[in-house]
Amino acid sequence: MATTGTLCYIRDRGRVLLQLKADGRFGGGFWNGPGGKLGDGESPEEATLREVREETGLTVRDLRGHGTLVFYFGEAAEPDFTVHVFSTDRFEGDLSPSDEGRLEWFPEDALPYDRMWPDDRVWVPHLLAGRRFRGIFRLSENHRELIEHELEVEP
Repeated sequence: MATTGTLCYIRDRGRVLLQLKADGRFGGGFWNGPGGKLGDGESPEEATLREVREETGLTVRDLRGHGTLVFYFGEAAEPDFTVHVFSTDRFEGDLSPSDEGRLEWFPEDALPYDRMWPDDRVWVPHLLAGRRFRGIFRLSENHRELIEHELEVEP
């Protein structure tokens, strides 16, 4: 059964907050939006609020749901992860470090795609354009290569 998680892209004046996941953690070495697994009984929205607060120190609100991404790793016949993707430009608080990884603001037009998950090039531009989408991605076992994908984008 697939693990269910969340991602949140926090935006501020043409910038996006990304986190360089610490080595030894899932996604270690990749820049990504804050997020994580749903806790027991949590909705995707509740998990997003909690994960963002734990990983960044920020309190976010007015989440915008962009869609769901399903991931298969290697030759897996069943999905490994289902991820609910959100964005917001409404937040308060000060960034505070956590053991999850380093935080940094990047210009929206200069995201470090070469150091992000390989599927991000496919769907993040749609998130930045405010679109909703659904995607299925197959990545290599080591998560470094995008093998195949399908992405449906709502107009």
